[in-house]
Amino acid sequence: MKKIGLIGVAGLCMLASAAHAEKLTIGLASEPTAMDPHFHNLGPNNAVARHIYDNLINQDDKQRLTPGLAVSWAPIDDLTWEFKLRQGVTFHDGSAFNADDVICSFTRAPDVPNSPSSFGTYTKGKTAVRIDDFTVHFKTAEPYPLMGNDLSTISIVSDTVGCGATTEEFNAGTAAIGTGPFKFADYKPGEAITVTRNDDYWGDKPVWSEVEMRPIKSGPSRVAALLAGDVDMIAGVPTTDIQTLGENADLQLSQGVSNRVIYLHMDQFRENSPHVKANGGGDIKNPLMDVRVRKAISMAINRDAIVDRVMEGVAIKAGQLLPEGFFGVSPNLQPVEYDPEGAKALLAEAGYGDGFEMTIHGPNDRYINDARIAEAIGQMLTRIGIKTSVETMPRSVYFSRASRGGEDGLPEFSFILVGWGAGSGEASSPLKSLIHTFDADRGFGSSNRGRHSNPEIDATIEEALRTVDDAARQDLLAKATELAIENVAIIPTHFQVNTWAAKKGLRYVARTDEYTLAIGVVKE
Repeated sequence: MKKIGLIGVAGLCMLASAAHAEKLTIGLASEPTAMDPHFHNLGPNNAVARHIYDNLINQDDKQRLTPGLAVSWAPIDDLTWEFKLRQGVTFHDGSAFNADDVICSFTRAPDVPNSPSSFGTYTKGKTAVRIDDFTVHFKTAEPYPLMGNDLSTISIVSDTVGCGATTEEFNAGTAAIGTGPFKFADYKPGEAITVTRNDDYWGDKPVWSEVEMRPIKSGPSRVAALLAGDVDMIAGVPTTDIQTLGENADLQLSQGVSNRVIYLHMDQFRENSPHVKANGGGDIKNPLMDVRVRKAISMAINRDAIVDRVMEGVAIKAGQLLPEGFFGVSPNLQPVEYDPEGAKALLAEAGYGDGFEMTIHGPNDRYINDARIAEAIGQMLTRIGIKTSVETMPRSVYFSRASRGGEDGLPEFSFILVGWGAGSGEASSPLKSLIHTFDADRGFGSSNRGRHSNPEIDATIEEALRTVDDAARQDLLAKATELAIENVAIIPTHFQVNTWAAKKGLRYVARTDEYTLAIGVVKE
């Protein structure tokens, strides 16, 4: 298959004259699970929230930090960061933005009821203190260099409307009041999300007077909608259609490497794991707790085949948590080589020469070709003697069950396919959330669904998080990553490469965080 080169769009202006304002219709590949910006730390949710809400600090298309509702942020001593807030900003209801809104948003974000994956990983261990209307201090018990990165993930809601509101009130629109470039207009789950331009926006005004975002989960249906003119742009172009659409003179493709790693999480905390059985279906002591078994599984995965056959060449095989070029990446790690015979030998050494049975669970509407990836991995593991069945489901069901659907609110599944995009743009994000021992009170391991735990790795992560010197922190993050991969805390398979397609005259500024934002649609 012909491969399309990645399109660089850095430096393009995302706005045009308001005189040419018009409606933009986008076909989304994945629908958010709520309009509440604090309900679920999930890419589709965060992307839609960026239309309605601002953050203290924004991230550009390469996830570099830029001023948002904070005009400056800096440490004023070893344990205190000072944020100076933007003055003259109003919410969509006309009320004035000030420090009270920051304090309430910071307090609400980690504690939304029934959150499948909370923002606690970014807020715990920090105390917000109001100094005056436009100054907030964030205090920590130890030096913490990532304050700006963490606070770039928290949407700011209104103290008077949003902080006491329920997720249902946000979904209804009554609490969906932000300071962002667009105002909430309508939300029909499964059908469309509509926003309208905020003409009083403090920043550059969007070109689009109205944006309608339609969730179209089926790849062929999204392509058909674009070709029929029902939508102006689509996210998540199916890998099988990239070449054909790239040759269509009436369309424009944008493509970019994502920071999202697709990986496998394994139950490493229960001796009797619910979906792991002996051959024939009887009980068995959980083999996934043995690092040799985890290594065998990683060796059994043919990453080249996943990239070339399942992903149609539009992916990059992974050996760690972030692709090359991101902060905290280790230069010493490479993707594990496919070695089925070596995998069988390791299983035998661990006492599972005859294999065992298990189920791989995954979503079927969240990541590019997610169900097909799960099927491929199931076949690969079956070949080395681990008889693997596959069960996929809509993400709206999957994430809640994967997080706390089992007994006593524990993760329900034993072996799962999932993805993680580094919200902070560096390795501390997946290390804190996926690898560190689960500790809700301290905000660690919020998405550690396998409950991997290793004191040495925890200590290295925590040391990195309090190391101010960038070079030293880079080395510590790389070390923690190396330890995590050696211990097979998770099994990375590949990094996504994302593709958007738009009608002629439009172009999308591809983002490493995968977000589909109306302000990134450029009129040419």
